[in-house]
Amino acid sequence: MKIIDLSLPIDDTLQETHAAKIERISHAYGVEHFNEIVMAKQPNGKERFLKGERVARPDEIPDAELLSLEIVHSSVHMGTHVDAPFHYGSQCKGKPAKKIEDIPLEWCYGDGVVLDFTHLKFPEVITKNHIIEALKKINYKIKPMDIVLVYTGADKLLGTDDYVNKYVGMMPDAVEYLLDQGVKMIGVDTIGLDRPCFGMFKEFLDTKDKSKIWPSHFLGRRREFCHMERMGHLGEIPKPFGFKVQCFPVRVKNAGAGWCRAVAIID
Repeated sequence: MKIIDLSLPIDDTLQETHAAKIERISHAYGVEHFNEIVMAKQPNGKERFLKGERVARPDEIPDAELLSLEIVHSSVHMGTHVDAPFHYGSQCKGKPAKKIEDIPLEWCYGDGVVLDFTHLKFPEVITKNHIIEALKKINYKIKPMDIVLVYTGADKLLGTDDYVNKYVGMMPDAVEYLLDQGVKMIGVDTIGLDRPCFGMFKEFLDTKDKSKIWPSHFLGRRREFCHMERMGHLGEIPKPFGFKVQCFPVRVKNAGAGWCRAVAIID
């Protein structure tokens, strides 16, 4: 069995729409952090700590190190993540939309299919006809609960302005075609499912045409599905089908998305 990592990390070095910040407390500084936390719970502990008093010295701690600690301040849409129906709107098919903790786990494990669209370049978009052509090319018929991975190669642009503003998005007819086949989980290696957002925003503000803004996302208000964004390494999957995908999201309370460690499992 071979496992291929299809995930990108939460990275606080990237300057994007929703930047992340990660506070990193090192092993060595952990001793100081330990003193601060413990003394804060004692009478006048904060004042004593600021004056230099300590309850434990580094030479009293094994190797003068405590545990590392990272505190992440990040949107749930940073790194590889699953978007739940609640992200698309408060209602889906007239009922309260599922939040990330409500997603059936069966949607997050299944047979994988990679559709190759690396021949398309911005400002081109993926349409229903592109999906049909890609399936014909690999001689595959989608079945219910397949997890379809849309490979554009956008992950290679990570950290550049083009990753945010110049990628190949999916049009609603392409998404709806997949849903018609019984698909519940779609994965894309782009930062978003739709076309690049700033172009959409401009068209919407110029025309006030409701169809111009987040159309593929808003489809989720009448068709129930999830999708993964910011996937990586789809080109490393050695075959277009005949493998499993696992993409269980982190349960974030009352949230429309959750980070996930998506993988392809090759037998």
